[in-house]
Amino acid sequence: MRILGLDFGMKTIGVAVSDPFGWTAQGVEIIRRSEEANLKKSIERLKEICREYSVEQIVLGYPKNMNNTLGERAEKTEAFKKRIEKELKLPVVLWDERLSTVAAERGLLEADLSRAKRKQVIDKMAAVFILQGYLDSKPKNQGENK
Repeated sequence: MRILGLDFGMKTIGVAVSDPFGWTAQGVEIIRRSEEANLKKSIERLKEICREYSVEQIVLGYPKNMNNTLGERAEKTEAFKKRIEKELKLPVVLWDERLSTVAAERGLLEADLSRAKRKQVIDKMAAVFILQGYLDSKPKNQGENK
């Protein structure tokens, strides 16, 4: 079962997908949004990606504040969740994304990428961290080592 991971932002949506076993997350792309309020093209692209990878579930980064409260971005994320559930007809899980962008930035710095290159991939990497955190929280199939 493939799972899609999303980092939903004001200008971009970072996209990652799991391997068929649900063990690892790989970055797919960054969907650039010209207008924050207009999601039509973004949702059409997500539909294409879901078909291409045979996605059965979506994990959506949930931007909680560091003190565990919810702000305006969390409200927009909840509205996006409802919309993609309706239009993609797939279950969507909200996943705490605190520090995912920080972790992605740190990894890219360790890879010695320039600021310009980091900016081009940071949202995709944040989606990878969100999805990988979710995958790591799930129990693995115990029968595969036999």
